Amino acid sequence: MKCVLIASDGAEVLFCWADEEFEQNLQSRYDSTEEMQVPSFGDSVNTLFAPLIISCVTMMEKINDSYTCFKTDNGHLCVLHMFGDLLFIALNGDESENEDDLRRKLYVLKRLTEVHFGLATFDSHLIKKELRPADTDQRNLVWKTFQSLLLTYSRLRNEDQSFAVEAVERLIHPKLCEQCIEFLEKQIVCFINSSSERGTEEVLHAFILVNTKLLALFSSRNASSLRPADLLSLILIVQDLYPSFRTKDQATEENEDNAPSDEYYTPDPSPNSRSLSAGSWMDDDSPAFSYVDPEIQIAEDSLKTLTGDLPQSTNTRRVFLDASLKEGYCPMMPHSMYCLPLWPGISLVLLAKFSGSGIALSLYQLLDGFSMMEKKLKEGGEIHQILRSHPIMTDLRQRTDRFVKNLGGRDLQLQNCWLDFKNKAFSRHEPGTPSELIQACSNMNRQLCCVYRQLFLVSPISGTHALSLNMQSRARKLVQEKLMDWKEFLLVKSKRNVTMVNYLEDFPGLIHFIYVDRTVGQMVAPSIIIDSKSSTELGNPVLANFIKKKIWSLIGLSRRYLHKGYTTLTMRDGDYYCCYFLWFENEAGEKLDVIEVPVLGDDSAPIGMLAGEYYRKLLRYYSKNHQTDLVKCYELLTLHLGIVPPEFVIQQCHDLARKLWEPSRIPLL
Repeated sequence: MKCVLIASDGAEVLFCWADEEFEQNLQSRYDSTEEMQVPSFGDSVNTLFAPLIISCVTMMEKINDSYTCFKTDNGHLCVLHMFGDLLFIALNGDESENEDDLRRKLYVLKRLTEVHFGLATFDSHLIKKELRPADTDQRNLVWKTFQSLLLTYSRLRNEDQSFAVEAVERLIHPKLCEQCIEFLEKQIVCFINSSSERGTEEVLHAFILVNTKLLALFSSRNASSLRPADLLSLILIVQDLYPSFRTKDQATEENEDNAPSDEYYTPDPSPNSRSLSAGSWMDDDSPAFSYVDPEIQIAEDSLKTLTGDLPQSTNTRRVFLDASLKEGYCPMMPHSMYCLPLWPGISLVLLAKFSGSGIALSLYQLLDGFSMMEKKLKEGGEIHQILRSHPIMTDLRQRTDRFVKNLGGRDLQLQNCWLDFKNKAFSRHEPGTPSELIQACSNMNRQLCCVYRQLFLVSPISGTHALSLNMQSRARKLVQEKLMDWKEFLLVKSKRNVTMVNYLEDFPGLIHFIYVDRTVGQMVAPSIIIDSKSSTELGNPVLANFIKKKIWSLIGLSRRYLHKGYTTLTMRDGDYYCCYFLWFENEAGEKLDVIEVPVLGDDSAPIGMLAGEYYRKLLRYYSKNHQTDLVKCYELLTLHLGIVPPEFVIQQCHDLARKLWEPSRIPLL
């Protein structure tokens, strides 16, 4: 029994997702008599959670503190977190999720709202309008979008290693990756940006996904690099739009049980140089990594028929992503995301710059300035010192004057708010009181967010088609032609990206590992396949599922210890030996000094890249004392057989990290 809820400080439900069991339980709880009208689901949710919401909000108002987690007498676990004026609640009644899982889900939901609504999330009044539009159809669209994303995230977190550790997994085939990057640059991005059919948008990024794995990513020279957290969010959206073929296979298996006859399929061999139409697509007989080739034939033997209709329409999303440009930094720059399905499981994604997106940068800079001003006023500093002598005030005043002037008469409310602020802040005769200035700053922030909303959130959450459908279809067809002979290989490769075969000789007793480069947010790990119809390296599906649970348990355990400040963990777990290491290196691969990492509070953001910014902050924290080095952060999780002596396990972990260091350094370009 599960439920996720977003509520306002006035106990209004702004968003709700619940599974079928929760809905049935709620219906039976508020089952009406014959004389009374049956309450709607929304009314029942309001009735159930209102006391909890009011209690939590009241405690925050009175003592600036509240409960964040509790367990009921019947075993239901509830996690709460206040983001601004909004209360996020996650409930679990079947013990399938622990406190960290529920808190992580809330932070991921918060991140998804930022990706879809941008700077509107800075203002509680505006985000309420976005999450719960007055129009019923629009509200249903928004709720269904986030409900589906939550379901997809939960599935991927439980099934996919990249989402379990929150890092991007690349499909390892260096030469094919290189050729795809070159193709995306010359044949897709340049082709679209030089065409008059692109409308007012400019494609900045293009990448190819094979299920959840990244085959190739190209970013234009004038584009900001994609943050790993943003890339992982986009992969989540793509998987939500087009679930991986594994899900389709499961549905196919159910249909095959009722089929009148069996259907057999023999895969084509891996493509070679003669099967490639373009001369630049060279053969790949000598892979850069020793573990590329041996798994290919093994994987092809287990390929199943891929079924399911290929969607012909293009799914477009309006997304807001982190951007560091030469003009400045904006954490939520508007983009149009075009997801073009090539085949089931393989997609081309284009990220285009919104028309007038430069205004978003100006708006964020002004918001940042007024927020800083409001913070300093609340801290109780001397007003004259803050308003007239602080270095940011002169620049903020000039920027705001220029922005309001350029906006013209299109937003009278912003003009009036700015005039009111100047009268209170800069008047020599009747300067405003601290409380009046704080309110004036708050009003400016709200009006700036309103301008942002009017400019970038007027279109539906699904976005618009600024790029012509003809242009999208042409780009899709070009990529299909180039990857036609590779599609079956890529789908198999995505299931068996890395195997343990080539590691067994050098690392006897090693069962599994996950290696993560936290600097670039990428991971490498052997594939874990749980399939009753095909053999796996881990043996039968029961054993494979057992090992998978061990790995997921180790991921959770390592996070709990890292939360407490431990960067090394070695533990014997029955017949197995579990290890976790986090360390820092310079660009040359030389290990840097071990430090004591900060111990986190109980209510801190979860450790990860999608649910929080732990590793980004950790790198910044460590780099303070290593100004001359380009600091890199790595993690390694290993699972060994318990018969291997501990000293050999530690030595193997060291050697494995050295072996994996080189492949992780291939740039995304």
